[in-house]
Amino acid sequence: MASYHGPKAKVQRRFGEVLIPRRKYQKILENRPYPPGDHGREKQFRSGRRSDFGLQLDEKQKLAFIYNVRERQLRNYYKKAAKMTGRTGENLLILLERRLDNIVYRAGFAATIWQARQFVGHGHILVNGNRVNLPSYQVQPGDVISIQPKMQKNPQIVELLEQGVAAPDYLAVEADQFKATLNRLPEGKEIPVPVDIQLVVEYYNRLT
Repeated sequence: MASYHGPKAKVQRRFGEVLIPRRKYQKILENRPYPPGDHGREKQFRSGRRSDFGLQLDEKQKLAFIYNVRERQLRNYYKKAAKMTGRTGENLLILLERRLDNIVYRAGFAATIWQARQFVGHGHILVNGNRVNLPSYQVQPGDVISIQPKMQKNPQIVELLEQGVAAPDYLAVEADQFKATLNRLPEGKEIPVPVDIQLVVEYYNRLT
């Protein structure tokens, strides 16, 4: 799956679960508890016994969708994770979690990963006071991520920060200062993604 720019609800209905924790998507799946398409009502979500490869492919596609990365990017992350010490699956999750666009999203500076990518690409995000417009930039422990001064008056950002966000423990958010700090590397079990990462590893092991 390439980086996705179509209807987000459609993808989640295809998998039969909420992958983006927003109330509107929860309601859509509650109101339409069947896959998209002309014959969606006649089907059940992933009915019947699926092959091991089919299950692995699903988890890989879910991971790519959640982090908004292309297949080639995800494969490169896997290759890098496999060369690191420790568990490949956990390494893969940590690499994805440290992407700048993801940190912007986790901090509550953007409503979705897609909006976060846009903010970074347009140069609205600073890392340690320097503008960085590369969504895949790997944030290091101790790095301070902030919103550039002109964007701090953006009504959408102000509203998001007023609503607050339950940031993960490894990320310290100072909403009144429009900044967040990656305190430490996350642990795999702390990363809030509904994906069986071992199946993703098995998927890529098939290709090597």
